[in-house]
Amino acid sequence: MWQAQCMPSLDDWRRPKPTPRQRRIDLVIGLVVVATALLYVMLARSVGQIIWGVERSAFEHLAFSFAVTFPLIWRRSHPDVVLIVTAVVFIAGQVREAQEIQFASGAIFAAIYSAGAWSSDHGRSRWLRFGVIGAMFGWLAITWLISFDGIPSDAFADGTGELPPLLSALISQVLLNMAVFGFAFFFGEIAWQSARREAVLVDQAEQLRQARTVAEEQAVVTERLRIARELHDVVAHHVSVMGIQAAAARRAMDRNAGTARDSLTAVEESARTAVDELQRMLGALRTADEPVTAPSPGLDRVEELLDRVRDAGLTPQFAVFGEVKDLPASTSQTAYRVVQEAVTNALKHAGASTIDVRIRYLARELEIDVADDGRGAARTTGGMGLVGMRERVGLLGGTVEAANRNGDSGGFRVRSRLPLAIPAQRVAS
Repeated sequence: MWQAQCMPSLDDWRRPKPTPRQRRIDLVIGLVVVATALLYVMLARSVGQIIWGVERSAFEHLAFSFAVTFPLIWRRSHPDVVLIVTAVVFIAGQVREAQEIQFASGAIFAAIYSAGAWSSDHGRSRWLRFGVIGAMFGWLAITWLISFDGIPSDAFADGTGELPPLLSALISQVLLNMAVFGFAFFFGEIAWQSARREAVLVDQAEQLRQARTVAEEQAVVTERLRIARELHDVVAHHVSVMGIQAAAARRAMDRNAGTARDSLTAVEESARTAVDELQRMLGALRTADEPVTAPSPGLDRVEELLDRVRDAGLTPQFAVFGEVKDLPASTSQTAYRVVQEAVTNALKHAGASTIDVRIRYLARELEIDVADDGRGAARTTGGMGLVGMRERVGLLGGTVEAANRNGDSGGFRVRSRLPLAIPAQRVAS
């Protein structure tokens, strides 16, 4: 049987690789970004906006712009590698003072975000992003230290603020980088957690679907068992009575027409009763809008059952002991079916002449005791009837004993005990 599996912990979950469609989208977007970055470099050079104030060749400017944006094509399929390559190219371009800043900053932002959102090993990616961000701030500090002595004395002549210009410039650079890298890191974490929550929901939906399938299969099996028990109880009993009555009618046909007529009448009544109960069962299998017209028989109809047994040539004895109590319908119906099955067994297999049925209302239990004087040993192994009987009684938390009677009289005894208060966790059939 299927069993629900627990979701892995946050550190154990691995985000699946991008789909082919997502990789195609990344390819298109990446190529568009590369083309736009190269165009931007050409435009900047054409209007005299020389990057870093240092003249580099067009090839070098275009090469660094291409190298820092082109890896974004694989930002979701290989996010950690893309982050490392982009960071190295970014710093190398700044070392050479040939890196275009706008698109390069966007590229490093996208790389940090993608590593957080798409890395298969989130713990490793987290440390990798911390390392890259630390390297960026380290390079920022080195840049300031290198360029500090080269800052002209009048570089901040137009400054009108209250803070020292150099300190203000340093703090503004740190804050700007913290904002860029912080948002890239934060949004990557959010995207990864969102993907995992979606995976959890998908997994839970699959668990619910499988649980529902198992429940439906169990319900079908339970219903099939219930129908099998009902069919056995109805058909086996009435057909057994009909068979005995028909045999009696055949034997009496030539000797006593009146006896034969009575036997055939009993056969007719048994057949009609069997048909009525079969119709009731078929009605229960129809749609919920079609109500069942007749209730299942209960203990109040045991005497009717024994009257039919008497007509079949078996002498019944019936007694009720204890204070009669109102019983739940399920308990009353189950008790009736126990008596019916025991009587059917006596008719079919025992060759008995008498059957003794006793109902005892005990303090907490209802006891059904059915004994005959037939061939007990032939039925000690039981059959489908006894299996169905045990299933019925077991659903109510009761017990069944079926065995040969003690003593010289022989015969077979079925004794069942049903609790008068049905345990809440059990559901009656």
